[in-house]
Amino acid sequence: MKTKPTPADVAAFIDAVENPVRRADARTVCTMLERITGESPRMWGASIIGFGSYHYRYDSGHEGDMCRLGFSPRKAQLVLYVLSDTPGEAEKLARLGKHKTGKSCLYINKLADVDMAVLEDIARDALAHMNARYPPA
Repeated sequence: MKTKPTPADVAAFIDAVENPVRRADARTVCTMLERITGESPRMWGASIIGFGSYHYRYDSGHEGDMCRLGFSPRKAQLVLYVLSDTPGEAEKLARLGKHKTGKSCLYINKLADVDMAVLEDIARDALAHMNARYPPA
């Protein structure tokens, strides 16, 4: 797996985000996820800012480590790795505001498009799901 923790500086990475709205939104999401997880942000690979970590092992035998929650301030959108298909998640997504979803990804153009309280609830639920499935060491 290519996505591994790196010693790269998170603040420098965020400061280098070209779009000023995306840069400000990245700072806001970083602060929010740090508060929710109680973990310091860390770069995972070249573009993911992650919080905490867990070890997974699939039935196929494939295993690795990944951040518990994370996000990436990409050029096109802000991507949050917080979806876990937990009970009530669909209802919260319906109240979130303008967004798109992928398997475990939440895509947001700008935080002004969403309800931050709902976003925090989704992130808290995702962390609770991760902690139940992969108890912290």
